[in-house]
Amino acid sequence: MAPTKEPAATIPTAPAPAPHFILVPLVALGHTIPMVDLARLLTERGARASVITTPLNAARLRGVADHAKRANLPLEIVALPFLTDVPGLPPGCENIDQATDLRHFPPMFAALQKLAGPLEAHLRALSPRPACIVSDWCNPWTAPVARRLGIPRLFFHGPSCFYSLCDLNASAHGLRERVGDVNGQKEEEEERFVVPGMPVRVEVTRATIPGFFSYPGFEALREAAVDAMRTADGAVVNTFVGLERQFVSCYEATLGKPVWTLGPLCLASRDAEAAASRGDRLDAQQQGAVAAWLDERDPDSVVYVSFGSLARKLPKQLYEVGHGLEDSGTPFLWVVKESEAAAPEVQEWLAALEARTAGRGLVVRGWAPQLAILSHRAVGGFVTHCGWNSILESVAHGVPVVTWPHFSDQFLNDRLIVDVLRVGVPVGATAPVMMFDDEGAAVTRGDVARAVAALMDGGEEAVERRRRARAYGEEARRAMERGGSSYESLTQMIESFRQSGASMQQAKKHEQYVQDVNWLEI
Repeated sequence: MAPTKEPAATIPTAPAPAPHFILVPLVALGHTIPMVDLARLLTERGARASVITTPLNAARLRGVADHAKRANLPLEIVALPFLTDVPGLPPGCENIDQATDLRHFPPMFAALQKLAGPLEAHLRALSPRPACIVSDWCNPWTAPVARRLGIPRLFFHGPSCFYSLCDLNASAHGLRERVGDVNGQKEEEEERFVVPGMPVRVEVTRATIPGFFSYPGFEALREAAVDAMRTADGAVVNTFVGLERQFVSCYEATLGKPVWTLGPLCLASRDAEAAASRGDRLDAQQQGAVAAWLDERDPDSVVYVSFGSLARKLPKQLYEVGHGLEDSGTPFLWVVKESEAAAPEVQEWLAALEARTAGRGLVVRGWAPQLAILSHRAVGGFVTHCGWNSILESVAHGVPVVTWPHFSDQFLNDRLIVDVLRVGVPVGATAPVMMFDDEGAAVTRGDVARAVAALMDGGEEAVERRRRARAYGEEARRAMERGGSSYESLTQMIESFRQSGASMQQAKKHEQYVQDVNWLEI
């Protein structure tokens, strides 16, 4: 008689834990803010989120952590030790926004690569193991960490799908190599080339061919970033289907990976406190003064002017902006960076401008609450550098724009806004200006006055442009609501990694169970 078999042991099961997402933004305000918005969305939808950064940047995000704690959201800010003793890196520089010269970028990225060890140690100490790493495209050093730990990794790319698709296609067809270098002739500089493989006709010049890290000396970093993109499990993009429908589908097909469109992420900040915690703050008195000034203005009468955290204007160009706003006759709210207004002669000039435009113009020095400004009924236009965050914030609030691209993805964002979506007026900038090398007046006061007048004059074309902008704003809000494209995309992403995280934990339990059984049979 055969021996009686013992019944097979069962592995105890438990409900799948909330998936834990590790978010690793680039240490630049424009890259960190949307990742913080994503962290807030994830935790509001039942997941856990940790934002990985450095001590100085964690201090800037203290308001985010405080808001999450009061809202009982499982969102934490994790500060990893940052080594600043890298040759060429200024003392205390932990943020791209603090760099004062393009030469500081290579040592900054070298210092960021040294975060790989502390990040891996932090993740190994977590139990259960995180379900997914979402790292900025500009942080390729996270790829080997994820690979060693067996954690799925998505890359978060800051630009539009339109730009990212242009970049992939230009690279695949060798566009930069094919057109060659310019020999200093104006005709060659202005020669236009078609980006292959796009669903609409897109033309670029030699200077505006897409490609992050395309500056001399950045070749190794771009190669690492492209390799990390190719080995990622998918992409997260701050956009919505209603804005970029044809480009989202083409980008996903060309990339060959899932693309989760989750934006506009700025709409994750649904209350004033959450919105204020996204970046640096004005003190309460200054913020109140901005709100009070706007409250006194007619609907859609004010043009808001701001050029992001990296584009810095030297006096000659700054003066042209101010004179153009003055000459336009339009009420304006202009944000001037503290670094731009530091020189005594600039301070004197700004004071004179404010005196001449008293009652019509307001100059804010430093940082301004952009979301609160764009959502105010008085704001009817936005002069922007065409950074994708600013474009989306404007679109989300139905505000048309004057486009003034400076560098990077901004020239293609300009084409998307002006030619495809038709919610913008170009100021006339045609050539990139290096981030810290804006020595000339590339745009004149006449250019500024003309573009602002065209945006705000109330003519038939301006009315149609505003109507289109408001329609996109309504689509943006619907995308983020239950049943909307971005809401459902986030649901799918969370559930996908809830299952993969549960599978990982079940595999660990099975491994431990086998070890226990083997020990009992010895």
